[in-house]
Amino acid sequence: MGAPLQLSEGSLDVIAEFALSLQDSGLTAWNSTMSAARTLSGRMERADGWQRADLDTQVAWMRQARPFVSWMLVTGQITATADFIAVADLKLGVTAKRLLPHAHAWFLRAAGVLDASRLDAAIQWNALCKIAAMSAVSPDLVDEAMFHDARASLDEAYQRRGMPQSGKNLRSVFHRLQLTLFHEGTVNTPSPRSIRESVSVTGWLHVAPGYRQAAERYVEQVALSLRPATVKHIEQHLRVFGRWLAEQHPEVAHCADLNRSHIEEFKAWLAVTPSPRTGKPLARTSIKEQLINLGCFFDRITAWDYPGAPGRPLLHGADLPRIDRPLPRFLDDAAAAKLARATKAEPDPLARLCIEILARTGVRLSELLGLTVDAVVTIGAIHWLRIPVGKLHNDRYIPLHPDLKTLIDAWLDDRPPGLRSDLLLIERGRPVTKFRVATSLSRVARQAGIGHVTPHQLRHTLATQAINNGMSLDAIAALLGHKTLAMTMVYARIADTTVADEYFAVTEKVEALYDRQLPAHDEGRQMRHLRNEMRRMLGNGYCERPAQIDCNFECICESCSFFTTSLEFRPTLLSQRDDAAAKGQTARQQIYDGLLQHLDQTPA
Repeated sequence: MGAPLQLSEGSLDVIAEFALSLQDSGLTAWNSTMSAARTLSGRMERADGWQRADLDTQVAWMRQARPFVSWMLVTGQITATADFIAVADLKLGVTAKRLLPHAHAWFLRAAGVLDASRLDAAIQWNALCKIAAMSAVSPDLVDEAMFHDARASLDEAYQRRGMPQSGKNLRSVFHRLQLTLFHEGTVNTPSPRSIRESVSVTGWLHVAPGYRQAAERYVEQVALSLRPATVKHIEQHLRVFGRWLAEQHPEVAHCADLNRSHIEEFKAWLAVTPSPRTGKPLARTSIKEQLINLGCFFDRITAWDYPGAPGRPLLHGADLPRIDRPLPRFLDDAAAAKLARATKAEPDPLARLCIEILARTGVRLSELLGLTVDAVVTIGAIHWLRIPVGKLHNDRYIPLHPDLKTLIDAWLDDRPPGLRSDLLLIERGRPVTKFRVATSLSRVARQAGIGHVTPHQLRHTLATQAINNGMSLDAIAALLGHKTLAMTMVYARIADTTVADEYFAVTEKVEALYDRQLPAHDEGRQMRHLRNEMRRMLGNGYCERPAQIDCNFECICESCSFFTTSLEFRPTLLSQRDDAAAKGQTARQQIYDGLLQHLDQTPA
């Protein structure tokens, strides 16, 4: 038998404190747990502390005395590395719940604001305790820097140790945890920060330095005046062209080295290059946007006197592909009514609210997601919905239907208190996504039996209904937030009831021209009006004589030496001769008798 283990006074104090923590734990194997703790304390003393041991030794110690190691991590006696957390996978949340009841109660309250389930709250709490163990602080003292550093370190550790699935699961937990901490005020961003290096950096590595410098300088300038999404597209398009140049023409160092043949070759490459997302050929709209951004880059760096700018224009209007401009797709009245009935019966309050706002206001999907809690305002006796600055850099007010006002009020009444976001559409602490709205609308549309419907179709539907019911183009433009009437005129091109009414009105007049001898009971009001108008029409004006008054000169054409007729007009001449005889117009009757006699004597 070896000599009994001798522990220092500090280690004995730690053992005693650990023993006290086990009194209310309900641990059945108390003696074996304490024995393992004393053994591990001695080994750590001989190894000059936990931090000086390598990872394999730490993992072996943890397996021998798991409760003791968990206790030391939660109480800050030792600090864990990301690799140790990844390999050990300790349930620190269970230990911290018992040892730190006040911190655990604080976190349950924070998670409850987002309606997190008990299981999800426990998973998030365990992840937070791992961050605290890596930072040697209590879970309620973790700040934003600790959070982001721990998340990045753990992600790298899982990748380094070949555990991608575990890393993916942890990232999902960290995403939900960050939302909880954001609304609690611990972190300042609601969405996770990207860990991996952005493609906007790695995608420029092999591009010619001269071209890259001009492109980066140009992107910095347009970022001062354009929206971030637009700048992102410009940067992407310039990067695509730069990488193509590096692969196909490495001799090109500056834009000044480009000529027309490079542009034509690039256009041919775009036409056959598949999209990285779909694997299908690029759409003509994507190709056009690529060429427009590239052409603007060339023209502007020349005008701005950038070094190495092109000496002459390289892209022209004829280079841009012609884009089809189909009419907007909208729901007819029957389909819109079915969707409205299905929406009223929808049990999901978020889905119903989103569909009702889209259908009754005609807002864009991005504008819907940007609505804030104070979007409803009262001007006079009318409630209005304020649409924030969006796609066309303008905001506007839309009259709010009373039913929609009731839905919005009910949604705000159920909003959890204390959320650090002024967005109207918040679900479980996070902003509602485009995918959530689109899938909800598609599901309700299928239930209504009208097939797939997109959010933008509801915008087209409202505009079509408005123009069909007599709303002016100016009012429709204000409702939809159009900057010019040209954007609104597209709805005047739709083959709808407005066009149909005009078509049938004109058709009635045309039919009247073909046949003026219809019976009186078959003539419509428009046809009778046209027939009366045609009787008074002259070659260079109109005769204002009422139709009921005879004219002594109404046969003047038949007396002209240039007048001629044929057998096909015999029925009309007979009718006119009989009309003159019935009215006692002898001279007029003689003219028609002469014309009929001439026809009878003329060989067919």
